[in-house]
Amino acid sequence: MEDTYNNRRNTTVNGESRIQYIPQEDVRYPARLRVLPGMPKGIYVLGRLPDDNRPSVAIVGARSSSAYGDGTARLFAGELAKAGVQIISGMAWGIDGKAHEGALERGGDTYAVLGSGVDVCYPAGHRRLYEKIPKNGGVLSEQPPGMPPKPGHFPARNRIISGLADLVLVVEARERSGSLITADLALEQGKDVFAVPGRLDDELSRGCLNLLKQGAGLADRPETILECLGICPELKAEEVNEKKILLAKDENIVYSLIRLQPVRLEELTENTGFSVQKMMTVLVGLQLKGCIREVQKNYYVRTNSRIIDGEVSSDCGVTCEGKDH
Repeated sequence: MEDTYNNRRNTTVNGESRIQYIPQEDVRYPARLRVLPGMPKGIYVLGRLPDDNRPSVAIVGARSSSAYGDGTARLFAGELAKAGVQIISGMAWGIDGKAHEGALERGGDTYAVLGSGVDVCYPAGHRRLYEKIPKNGGVLSEQPPGMPPKPGHFPARNRIISGLADLVLVVEARERSGSLITADLALEQGKDVFAVPGRLDDELSRGCLNLLKQGAGLADRPETILECLGICPELKAEEVNEKKILLAKDENIVYSLIRLQPVRLEELTENTGFSVQKMMTVLVGLQLKGCIREVQKNYYVRTNSRIIDGEVSSDCGVTCEGKDH
């Protein structure tokens, strides 16, 4: 590896390990990962796992980022974290590290997915960041404790980064950047992908510009991402509390599978195992509650509603799942 890494940190308190292993059959295993194919059979975590009931955004980009990219990553991460969004990244040099820092600076939660064991700090220069993240989120990996970083681990960990997110934001990327792997995985997983535009003559902009040509969302400001997630930061707490809509368990399951792009009825029945009759009943209920709409026959998208603590508030759109899965 081109960067050195710190050997195993002390991860014990009073002789007991602070590292948790969460197998896939454990109810604590991330719900976002559980529904996706090819996810790890278990996750090691130092700190805590992302909250299934809160929106999350993965921010990724170039390791050799520019000052513009660093500032943009901090800005987006900070504003999203301030609005309650969990920030997911890989703790690499450049954009990843700046995204984690931006979230922490605004008092938000952030989660680093490593290509090493969670007790191995890589790169070594991020030691202070590595120490801070478990206090305001978690350090995660599918690799066992003590595992050093290896090149083959990083493309694999990207599927976890995108899997934990509702949306992936690429800030800077070269034409053949590893960040584009994360973006491709996100699309395969049915996640929204956004890219920050850059100068036409800048090599660090090529990856983002290509994503935009392929239909990625234009991330021109943090509010654009918040709008996509259905978060209205200006909405007061008392206004939210007045407009809560409770979702039943089956409604939460179906709602978590419907996003901003139209989803076919057949996809929903296949992914849930529900019969067509049961699915239609659930879909009608969600439409009556104003959570989704049918854009054409048997194709559904989310509307302007937001889940808060397992309930849906009807003034802002949403992409975070409810409590029951």
